[in-house]
Amino acid sequence: MDKILEALVSSSHPLTIKRAIVKKVVEAAEKEVTEEQCQALYRLTARLILQSEDTFQQQVGQQVQEAYARFHRDEFARFLSKEFVLGLLQQGYGSLDRRDPAILDFLHGCLRLLLSCPAVLELAPLMQTEVLRMVCERPEAALCAKLAALLTDFPQCVPRDKAAVLFCQQLVRTFAHFQCPVGQEAELRRYVTQVSRVATLLQGIWKVEPATLLPSLQEVFAIISSTDPSFEPSIALASLVQHIPLQMITVLIKSLTTDQNVKDASMTQALSRMIDWLSWPLANHVDTWVIALLKGLAAVQKFTILIDVTLLKIELVFNRLWYPIVRQGALAVLSHMLLSFQHSPESFHLVRLFAELPKPSEEKIKFVLNQSAWTSQSNSFASGLLRLTGKSETGKTGLVNLGNTCYMNSIIQTLFMATDFRRSVLSLHLNGSNTLMKKLQLLFAFLAHTQRAAYAPRSFLEASRPPWFTAGSQQDCSEYLRFLLDRLHEEEKTLRALQTAKPTVVSANAEGIGDCAAHSVNDTLSHSHAEPVDAEGDGRTLVERMFGGRLSTSICCLLCHSLSEKEEPFTDLSLAFCPSAPQSTLGPCQGAVNGGSENLEGPVKEAQSVERPAIEPALSLHDLLEYFLAPEILEEENCYFCERCGSLQRAERVMRVVTAPEYLILTLLRFSYDATCHVRRKILDNVGMPLRMCLPVHQHHASASNTAAVSSSSSSLMAQIDSPESGENLAKKLKPSQREEEEERLTDTGREGGIKGGRSGVHLVPYVLSSVVMHSGMSSESGHYYSYGRNMSGTDVCAAATSIANSCSKNSETEAGLNSGQSESFTASQDVVECGGQSSSEWFLFNDSRVTFTNFQSVQNVTSRFPKDTAYVLIYRKQDIGGQPGGTRGTVNSSKFNGEPPLHKDLMDAITKDNKLFLQEQELNARTRALQAASASCSFRPNGSDDNEPPGSCGPSGGGGGGGFNTVSRLVF
Repeated sequence: MDKILEALVSSSHPLTIKRAIVKKVVEAAEKEVTEEQCQALYRLTARLILQSEDTFQQQVGQQVQEAYARFHRDEFARFLSKEFVLGLLQQGYGSLDRRDPAILDFLHGCLRLLLSCPAVLELAPLMQTEVLRMVCERPEAALCAKLAALLTDFPQCVPRDKAAVLFCQQLVRTFAHFQCPVGQEAELRRYVTQVSRVATLLQGIWKVEPATLLPSLQEVFAIISSTDPSFEPSIALASLVQHIPLQMITVLIKSLTTDQNVKDASMTQALSRMIDWLSWPLANHVDTWVIALLKGLAAVQKFTILIDVTLLKIELVFNRLWYPIVRQGALAVLSHMLLSFQHSPESFHLVRLFAELPKPSEEKIKFVLNQSAWTSQSNSFASGLLRLTGKSETGKTGLVNLGNTCYMNSIIQTLFMATDFRRSVLSLHLNGSNTLMKKLQLLFAFLAHTQRAAYAPRSFLEASRPPWFTAGSQQDCSEYLRFLLDRLHEEEKTLRALQTAKPTVVSANAEGIGDCAAHSVNDTLSHSHAEPVDAEGDGRTLVERMFGGRLSTSICCLLCHSLSEKEEPFTDLSLAFCPSAPQSTLGPCQGAVNGGSENLEGPVKEAQSVERPAIEPALSLHDLLEYFLAPEILEEENCYFCERCGSLQRAERVMRVVTAPEYLILTLLRFSYDATCHVRRKILDNVGMPLRMCLPVHQHHASASNTAAVSSSSSSLMAQIDSPESGENLAKKLKPSQREEEEERLTDTGREGGIKGGRSGVHLVPYVLSSVVMHSGMSSESGHYYSYGRNMSGTDVCAAATSIANSCSKNSETEAGLNSGQSESFTASQDVVECGGQSSSEWFLFNDSRVTFTNFQSVQNVTSRFPKDTAYVLIYRKQDIGGQPGGTRGTVNSSKFNGEPPLHKDLMDAITKDNKLFLQEQELNARTRALQAASASCSFRPNGSDDNEPPGSCGPSGGGGGGGFNTVSRLVF
């Protein structure tokens, strides 16, 4: 049969005939074949695979080999003998050199066919010896990548014990000999992929054989510290940095910098080559490793090395800023090198970066320089490096600040504390989708169940950041919240549409949500089977069910009394400050420059402000709500065009809430434009936040006159009537003058009949405060966000809801309509005493990575103690009382507070994997500390890993409940 097959593939018959005959040969593999025939076929297939240059012949060889090996495994195991394998690895095959990657590809394929067969274990000792010999010959990256793939699939072929140590050391040496190709981009990408694959193999060996890690690191340092001018190690060594455990950095850097056997010339060479690693595109954490070594050298006062390396490499580091893929790490190293180089301006003369930038204040300059000075590292080196800490005593998980991401962290924690929303998200069956909702679900799962003190939401940041948000810059948390809810809403709508439509209309249905959402949803449909989240079958999305309400806008012409009315959806209400209210801007005329204008004068002034007794706020949330819902007269340049009159007329506009959301989001419009100074100012007025409040909701029954107007309202959930831009207009609402009030009294009867014709009754919906996002800072361009949130148990909620309902019902008995409503219409209680025996542990302060206990009194008094810290976004939760008009259905009400949903398997697997990793890190950290304590007599010379944690948050505590801020530390981020 082998002769027939060999003659066939080399004949000139048409390809279709060849394939048909080959198919017959493959099908014949199921039949009984003699061992001689099998061996002959195996030899032929090996020759076709390894020596044939024709793709068809190679494919025939692979198909026939796979078919006969499956049905005649014992014969194939005898074919793949030790002698045959040894010959391939030491002599090659025919004209094929033994270092050709095709040899390893062939062996890899043969071993796959013998998977779980004893023959693999018999070959393992031979393979262990041969792979060690191969790496000692310094193979190229392509061959090493093939070897890494084979050893990854067959770890039994990896050398063990002492041989494993030698193998890792030689593999590190091989890394140093890799040569980067100079050619097309495709070649460079292929080279980087090959190097990464080999680095991953080394990481796997380190995990299985921990004893190999330290000798490998010693080998790395021996290579990069070599002063031999005839050999320059490859920067491919940088790919190993990300695989070194972060917890070893302290002991490694300390041992390295204090080792008397390391000469200054070797240390200079090593540090210079580590800085060269910044050019490697996938070298994560190299910047932190370099900075740690720079600080370590400063701590032992080796200033000569620092000066030489800075002057030698500062221009190279600066030039790396031109390449986005390595810019972040290069900028971190450049900043540290420049700011720490304080004895001479020489390094600054080499790079002219700051000619056009404004000069910071003297206090700011001193603060930054003192932090970065080489002389300050001797005391701060050990404490400046990150160490793992346990979870907060609150049981809550913080969020790592990834560089000015406090706006996102505050919103995520606020949404997480929205119990119904969190449970609904965690209950979704998304089946491995790649949507934003899936990423939010994974993030919520980590916040709820991780053992880490703080979680770094990198993936969610990249997925949820609006396209116009600049990475690393400060942003508006309210704008981010709107964008996030809109993305989730539109994503779900599009997913439903795509699931019910034909595949050919995918692009048309996805147009409405923008490129990012459409791309996410299309990925979902390609890789998963995400189910719609319409649990209640009413067609609403999850965002609509949780945060969606409806607002009615009525405009009545004061001449003909005709009425125009329309309804619009909303997810938040933007509450403007009354123009007559004093605005305590407390700042200079010029505007702030992103985090750079809050001077160092803060600590003294704030220390004094803490001593002041808390005073009752001049404004309350009720005042802002009343102002928002109050009638507005449209006149002069704001006149209304009446279709009945056919001209511009004075009119009255009234806004009413007709559908109350489950979670009421209130945004206080604190940033106003100062036309005199041409800057945006922050309104620092303290606004009283009631723990409980009632929202007036007008019951609606559509009439024939307004059906068209209602149906024409925007179908998009986020067609906000009070966006940040329109919020400026809300601040310009005009109150009726005395003359206007007289006119209104004359036409009151007709107007009331028009406006109230489509309405019947007002009921007060009770709400209880759930979360507050605070903004700390003097301007809209700088500052820091942190948030307060509360745990709400079923007992407390029922007690609070009953209290609110009783108060609301009393108020509603005397309610004569919105226009005549008093303060009782909005707030059920203005006291600060918490109901239901609430303990201080119910409230939490979320300040990036830090989570602490606090209480509601601290939340209310934070602005009194720290005038720059003001409430910005408030979330109230609706409390449904049975039998109350307009209450939601019993199914919704009964679903609250019935326990956290069980985690899906994929979420549980991800958390379990990360928790195991965290425990390993903790164990390694404990061993490292023990090693560090006993390392006086130990002198090893490895270099350490870097730290991948981003900058911390701007304040150590975040206001009430955690003590005061340090002004300098809370300027930005």
